[in-house]
Parts: sequence; structure tokens; C-alpha cells
Amino acid sequence: MTEWTIESMLKWAADDFRQRGIDSPRLDAELLLAQAIGTTRMQLILDGQRPLVADELARFRDFVKRRRNREPIAYIRGDREFYGRSFKVDARVLVPRPETEHLVDVALARSASRSMSLRALDVCTGSGCVAITIAKERPTSVVIATDISLDALAVARDNALRLGAYNVSFVEADLFPRLDRFDLIVSNPPYIASAEIETLAPDIAKHEPRIALDGGADGLDFVRRIIEQSVNFLDDLGVLVLEIGNGDAQKTASLLEGAFSDIRIQRDYSQIERIVSGVFCR
Repeated sequence: MTEWTIESMLKWAADDFRQRGIDSPRLDAELLLAQAIGTTRMQLILDGQRPLVADELARFRDFVKRRRNREPIAYIRGDREFYGRSFKVDARVLVPRPETEHLVDVALARSASRSMSLRALDVCTGSGCVAITIAKERPTSVVIATDISLDALAVARDNALRLGAYNVSFVEADLFPRLDRFDLIVSNPPYIASAEIETLAPDIAKHEPRIALDGGADGLDFVRRIIEQSVNFLDDLGVLVLEIGNGDAQKTASLLEGAFSDIRIQRDYSQIERIVSGVFCR
């Protein structure tokens, strides 16, 4: 009878993923096996020769089947780290990405002068990772987060409760809530051009919610709406910060001209122009 050890199962899964063209096959195998047996990646190495028991094998094989179908690792594991915190995620929301941490960085930096009494709005909140992070990093702030998806809001509220972000509230809205004024508006809106969605990696195209991806014909439908409407919700010298698609930075910056000053474009970890921000001048 074959004895399936931690190391032999890792090799089997990594080889299987590699043959199927999955990126980072060994890392994926380690993340899934660690989740399946309730341990860490480091402990997998230390316990490499330990045989797996039946329920561990069954759980891991189920995870491997799901990954073969290109379901994102974050959905299989049920969480994703963002800004040093663990957020629960599933197919109701986008998987938080490292580049969105830059959105938070810029938002915090550009609103620092009002940090003690910050009123912030996160539009298209999804998992709540941006709103909750701002609320935790600025504990004296008041943060409101909106989404049109009730499913996404359920995930976000659960994350806020679990992470103790008691200064953030969630509102169902098509972008903006009731008329109010904010020092900061931040958004990671849908920004993929409709025709491009099916060309994305299967992990995204097949599994992540299209409503959170589809930015219209040129990917800028929501960006335009947010910029146009934000002037009704920003205080004088309030800041708007947007995450946008690759190649859209200059177009977005031009949309800010007129109502906004000190317009800035910042790059993400891959040196892509990803974050566009400006100061509202009433």
C-alpha cells in the first residue's frame, strides 16, 4: 500500500499543476496542503516524511481538483492577506491584490493632514479590504463603504466584525450613498474592458465576479462616473484616489483636470501606472 507523505503529495500536486500550465505550481501545492492539514508551509518542510491520514488526503485531493479547474487559491483557502491582515474571501468578491495596497498607501498619505478626524468613503468596496484597512490604520476616522452587491457587502461586514473595524459602516448603493461630504474618496472600481475579460487568466475570467471586473467598452465607465459624481461628495481640498487599469493613467488624469488640482500618477509593484489621485478645488 502506498504511503502518501507530505513531501510525496506536494510533488504529486506540483507536477500535476505544472503539466496543466498553472503558474507557481509548487507554491500552490504548499498553500493548499498547509490549509488541508491545518499547518504552515514551514512545518510542511519540517514534517515532510509524515504520512497523511485519510481525512487529510481527502481534503487535499478536493483542493487539488478545485485548483485544476483554476479556482483561485484564495477562494479555496477562504482567505487572503492584505496590508498585513487576513481577509475572508470567496466567489462573491474579488481577490484582494498587492497593487491595491498602493491604493491604500496613497489614500493614507494624501489624507494625512486630516488623519485625526478623517471622513472617508470607499466606493465599490468588495471584500472591504480597502475600507477596513483605512479604518484600522486611522482608528479615529469614520469610514463608509458602498457596493451594489449585497453578497459583497455581507463578506465585507463579516471581515469588519472579525477584524474589529468598528469605525466603518457599509451601505448598499450604486457608487455613492446619501448626499454627504468626505475628506477622502477612494475606489478600486471595475476597470477591465468588457471584450478583454474572456482573455484574462482562467482564475479571473471563470471565477471572479464579472460585476466587479467589467468596466464597459473601454474599461472607464465607472471611473468616469466616480470622477463626475465625486465633486458632489468631496469637501473643499478633499482627495480622490483611484486604482485604474494598465494604460489608463493618462486618460484618467485628464478626466480629473478642471475640478481637481495636484493630480498625481503612481506606479505599483510592477511599475505599472496604477493609482491616480487629485485634490478637489471647490
